[in-house]
Amino acid sequence: MPREKEGKQKTKGTPLPIVPILQKFLKTYQKHCAQTQTSVCPAIKQDLKTSINNEQILRKFMLVRPDDSPPSILPISLEPLLMTIRDECYLLGKEICIWGLQLSNPEIARLASLLELKGRTTCPFTTLELIDCRMDLWSLQRLGRALPCSYLHSLVLDYCRFGNEEIESIFSGLENNQRLQVLSLRYCGLGPQNGPRLGSIICQSSICELHLDGNYLQCSGALALLRPIAEYAEMQGKDQPDTRNSPQQLQAKQRASSTSNRITKPSGAETGKTASGKERRKKGIKKIKDSAGPWLVKLYLADNGIDGKGKEGENGLLEFTQILTCLIKYSAHLREIDLGNNVLGEMAATDILEALRARKTVRDDVWLHGTEPAIVA
Repeated sequence: MPREKEGKQKTKGTPLPIVPILQKFLKTYQKHCAQTQTSVCPAIKQDLKTSINNEQILRKFMLVRPDDSPPSILPISLEPLLMTIRDECYLLGKEICIWGLQLSNPEIARLASLLELKGRTTCPFTTLELIDCRMDLWSLQRLGRALPCSYLHSLVLDYCRFGNEEIESIFSGLENNQRLQVLSLRYCGLGPQNGPRLGSIICQSSICELHLDGNYLQCSGALALLRPIAEYAEMQGKDQPDTRNSPQQLQAKQRASSTSNRITKPSGAETGKTASGKERRKKGIKKIKDSAGPWLVKLYLADNGIDGKGKEGENGLLEFTQILTCLIKYSAHLREIDLGNNVLGEMAATDILEALRARKTVRDDVWLHGTEPAIVA
């Protein structure tokens, strides 16, 4: 009898026939490329074939422009891939990564529509990477409108150069975002004027990992970014320890509780849970607001012109150092900071090390990069 039960369990847990699914996906993708007069992406084709040979689900789509492609070859386009995902109802992918492409308005419009899908055909993708891609203002505005509706946990826009109007289109879609946890804007041309907006977004969202390497925030921009976060951390640290659940803990609790009850949750409750299930049911929407940021855990500010040479001079550097040390001392969530390739100076390095020692007496260590004397002297 026990053997019969084991056999039934194995039948019940039969895995998806992934090989025919991926074979059909590749065939449909090639068909759409031919119809749109674009080239099949070698990376997509190779990843599909590898997954077929290994009988593995393809989770990550890498759309990359080959470096050695001659001008006579048809261009690679995002549109055939998105059309294939739609036609094949492929809900097993989690990441879309696009490198070095000129993205047209129709391509971005189709991508935004995919991110906005809800109901029975909810968009499965939780990571979007647009690296070194060129998009006009209309495309960025359309993408920004899709962000509040998406299920993205990670958004990477590295090496996409933005003007003030372009980056504001993205910022507007990040306000009060309770799903996004990782935001990367490395080498995007951000300046001091973008600091206040970034600080406001971090304070009102669930973003806990922020990559800003290679911009030019300078002391004033970095100060405007960190000031509201540090002031909140100081207030929480002096009043009482922060007992709120981080976005990762909130999502873990949601997954655990969903198996034990069938309560219908309001939209966006994914990151708005409290420790008490009873309170969550009565005041679900209110608790979502209460669980807003700042949740900053990792901050990367390498190569941002943070030194005493800007308009504010040494006073600006001193003020930045004071805010940074306040954040290090009091933040309940901060775990890692990268300040490499910023000329902070020995005095700032000493203050930062003292803040680390003060924090160590009451909290876990913080990994701090880029403050060695050889870098800051």
